[in-house]
Amino acid sequence: MNSQEKMQVYNLLKTASDALLGFSSPAFNENQPVFNENPQISASASVKTQDLPDSSKQIESETVKTVPQVSISKQTEVKQVTEKPFSTVSAPQLSAIAEKIARCQRCPLCKERNKVVPGTGNTSPFVLVIGEGPGYEENQQGLPFVGPAGQLLDKMLAAIELSRNSNTFITNIVKCRPPMNRNPYPEEADACSSFLQAQIAVLKPKMILCAGTVAAKNLLKTELGVTKLRGQFYEYSGIPVAVTYHPSALLRDPSLKRPAWEDLKMFKIKLSEIAPEYNKAFVNTSL
Repeated sequence: MNSQEKMQVYNLLKTASDALLGFSSPAFNENQPVFNENPQISASASVKTQDLPDSSKQIESETVKTVPQVSISKQTEVKQVTEKPFSTVSAPQLSAIAEKIARCQRCPLCKERNKVVPGTGNTSPFVLVIGEGPGYEENQQGLPFVGPAGQLLDKMLAAIELSRNSNTFITNIVKCRPPMNRNPYPEEADACSSFLQAQIAVLKPKMILCAGTVAAKNLLKTELGVTKLRGQFYEYSGIPVAVTYHPSALLRDPSLKRPAWEDLKMFKIKLSEIAPEYNKAFVNTSL
């Protein structure tokens, strides 16, 4: 394979990744690598894998969930590019994702929406909070969790020194309001899933908090509900995930507030271990 063919494969992988994720993947550098020509090998030449040094063997055991890796042989040199600090690129990438969401017509929810609700908060957050979908107020304002349930969520987060204005980003499984505030159908959640995956890849939160059964089922790909899921940690792409009750459930049934508080205390302990500095920029806006 010559250098031009290698570049064609690289560009094909990058285009496919961008299309699937809905944003320019950080796995591909902004500056394209430089590929050298492979040395000519005669047709009769035979090389056994076991005869090669370890450094030149293709590693097949490593996989990347979001985009495929480009295998590079020993003879190929790649120009090293220093990555920009994450905080300088996350905001533009999130804006690009939001623009794609605004144009989305993948499911029938787009027909009834007033405004799309991509998410809001700190663009380099320690925590990502995921709910199920926008309600009436969210559909009017284009912001997540701004109704009564959102006001309660802000107080819940503030109790463990988290805030959408300082160290947290908030979004939903679906970005358009389901009619009558019903739960999103599986096909609607699936249609929106690449947007959420893109947001997580860009935001790189230290931890994720799922608010409610719908968020937990779709993120963790499980059939279990919040009652069985809460009280322990799970993982999504290496990120610790906790599950608690949706604030609207607490408004309907105040007896759930105590177990929800236990979930938040557990979450804070884990977050303090992973990122002791998470609360340094905390600003309580729930008062």
